[in-house]
Amino acid sequence: MSAALRVVLVDDEVPARTRLKELIADCAPQVPAVVVGEAGNGREALELLESVSADLLLVDIRMPQMSGIEFARHALALQPPPAIIFITAYDEYAIKAFEVRALDYLLKPVRRARLQAALARAHGLAAPSGEALRGLESAPRRHLSVPERGRIRLVPAADILYLKAELKYVTIRTAEREYLLEESLSHLEQEFAETFVRIHRNCLVAKSRIRGFEKAEVQDGEQGWAVLLDGCAEKLAVSRRQWPLVKELAKG
Repeated sequence: MSAALRVVLVDDEVPARTRLKELIADCAPQVPAVVVGEAGNGREALELLESVSADLLLVDIRMPQMSGIEFARHALALQPPPAIIFITAYDEYAIKAFEVRALDYLLKPVRRARLQAALARAHGLAAPSGEALRGLESAPRRHLSVPERGRIRLVPAADILYLKAELKYVTIRTAEREYLLEESLSHLEQEFAETFVRIHRNCLVAKSRIRGFEKAEVQDGEQGWAVLLDGCAEKLAVSRRQWPLVKELAKG
């Protein structure tokens, strides 16, 4: 017999977690599984997963502070990332989105037979891909997640001054410090188009942090413009190509 699945429940409603625990216990004779932890929101769950090993996460989609989709994207930074089954009361259109991306889900109210089948499949279920998760939610993440010393640090998007691509990483700069993120700058630009603007092929800056511009030497003695950001002494060069767009922001 295979080892029991280690399951973590992530749902902001205590009765829902209690119901899931009861159903998992009912399914245990057919599909061995044990609940090793539970959390009321995504932030709590990430903290829990620093000390608890899980094979499977059962994650509610709609939660305060952080949606289940955003939490799942952060959870991919875990080593190894656990499998995830979403729990949703979404409409038919949203359910179709899960099916198209081959993501497993349970509909509320969760039924024992459906849960048992999902648990049985979970033994061979891989963690979802970042690409699949990225297409499920139109709203940008509230945080970016950075693996650091064996844990996942959440960096609030509202605190970010700029994002700069350097080799295979993106540097996240806040007023306090820098972080290294292994994501695509292009994907970040698409996701945060409302709040960040590209000033150079390798740099996005927070629109709300721009406090001005000044003439500067940008390359090989050539004069151009640099952007000045609140909370940052560094002056960031604006490329000729991006200057007309960035200049329009200054007028606004």
